Amino acid sequence: MVSSNASVDLNSSSSSIINFVGAAMGEIDPAFIQDPGHRPRLAVIEAESIPLIDLSPAISASNSVDSRAIEKLAREIGDACSEWGFFQVTNHGVSLDCRRKLESAARRFFDQDLEEKRKVRRNEVSVLGYFDAENTKNVRDWKEVFDVAVQEPTVVPVSSDPMDDRVVEWFNRWPEYPPELREACKEYGREVGKLAYKMLELIALSLGLAANSLNIHFEDHQTTFMRLNHYPPCPSPDLALGVGRHKDGGALTVLAQDDVGGLEVRKKSDGEWIRVKPTPGAFIINVGDIVQVWSNDKYESVEHRVMVNSEKDRFSIPFFLNPAHYTVVKPLDELLDENNCPKFKSYNWGKFMTHRKDSTFKKQNVENIQTHHFRVQE
Repeated sequence: MVSSNASVDLNSSSSSIINFVGAAMGEIDPAFIQDPGHRPRLAVIEAESIPLIDLSPAISASNSVDSRAIEKLAREIGDACSEWGFFQVTNHGVSLDCRRKLESAARRFFDQDLEEKRKVRRNEVSVLGYFDAENTKNVRDWKEVFDVAVQEPTVVPVSSDPMDDRVVEWFNRWPEYPPELREACKEYGREVGKLAYKMLELIALSLGLAANSLNIHFEDHQTTFMRLNHYPPCPSPDLALGVGRHKDGGALTVLAQDDVGGLEVRKKSDGEWIRVKPTPGAFIINVGDIVQVWSNDKYESVEHRVMVNSEKDRFSIPFFLNPAHYTVVKPLDELLDENNCPKFKSYNWGKFMTHRKDSTFKKQNVENIQTHHFRVQE
């Protein structure tokens, strides 16, 4: 999960998180204020050039497969992964009705009084459900979330101790209201899961591998989860962020964002923050740290963040495709030779993920564990 730290209590009578704003001064709590070097700029540079890829050759209902069209599509995706680490996809096979049902249910859940939402608030024992006090890079995010595991139960290590081989099962926590949220999440997870696996196959092909060569890591005990994000209006969008700068630790992310927008990507070529303009009906795909390691840096997991604004709520739904807890992440042997030596040491995904999870409830005085900590020193 995204690096997060200690919780901060909110006014339990609030129906939203507008009480992030200090009543006396009309200013936001200092916990939300980004360091000067990382504050958002209100002047927006929109990323018209982020690739928009038509997946219809790979999603066709026809039994006939045009191998040349698939090869062309894989090359296009490979170029997008290499140049940007982010791209958008259309004709992806996920029904608009499925997406709309979950978006509607999410809005109804977040519209409730805080007291109701906190009935399914996550904690160190039950790590799935509602949360309203996440931190990224030790600065509080201007958002509230609801986390759902795609596979139930999700099996993970008890601790990040490499000598501790115990595992624990995570179960979803469902609110009483809205009653349709549970089924909407499950349906969405099934449909977007198919898209995520298709993207994984196309990425494998783009690396010169067999289409199903990466799927083995997700067949049993995958740790994939999805998140419902709500970003309320913020009185100081020049000081706070919905989510601070970060990279996704898993394999890849499939994101649905509403028409308000706010996602910004750090451009690899010059480090400029670029706004990803919402494309109706499209999904945003981004490479995670695991794919970067697998590809031995051919594809890079790119920093991104979320802007907020003073007028509108924003909603998004990221789907984080993560492998089984026992997966050993390392550069793929098929991509290595005497001219391309491993750039990362191997690490256990479950231990890595558990270490990140622990920081949700224990504020860190140092940077949370990152993939770059496993980089081979040259």
